[in-house]
Amino acid sequence: MVRFRSMPGNAREIGSIFLAMALGLAAGMGYLGTALLLMIVAGGITIFLVSLPAGSAGRKELKVTIPENLDYSGIFDDIFEKYTRNSEIVRVRTVNMGSLYELCYHVDLKSGTIEKNMLDDIRCRNGNLTIVCGRLPDSREEL
Repeated sequence: MVRFRSMPGNAREIGSIFLAMALGLAAGMGYLGTALLLMIVAGGITIFLVSLPAGSAGRKELKVTIPENLDYSGIFDDIFEKYTRNSEIVRVRTVNMGSLYELCYHVDLKSGTIEKNMLDDIRCRNGNLTIVCGRLPDSREEL
C-alpha cells in the first residue's frame, strides 16, 4: 500500500482494503462462490461489530491546566469522588515552557447534569486556568 500525503488508516480500514483485494482476486480467478461467501460472512461480521454500543456514554476526557507549584498527585481526588464514579489520570505533560502542567483524566460522570458544577469546582482549585472537557477521542485501532 502506498501512502500519498494522507492520514494512516486504522485497522478496520486497512482490513477492508485487503478484504476487497481478496474478493477481487477470487472473483477474477473465477471463484465466484467463494468470493460471494467471503463477502457475506465478512460483511455480516462488520455490520454486527459496528452496531454494538460503545459503552462509554458518561465517559469524558478532562484536561486541566495547573501551575507548576501545585502538586498534581491527588489534587482533584475529593472533587472526583463527589462528581464521578471512576477517574484515572492518563497523562501529565508540561506546557508553556514548563511553567504549567496539563493533566489529562478519563472520568465517568455520575450524571450528565453535574458537569458544570464539577468544572466550576476544578476552576476554583486550579486558579481559573484552562479546563477542557469533552468526549473521549476515537480509540486508535492498531495492527
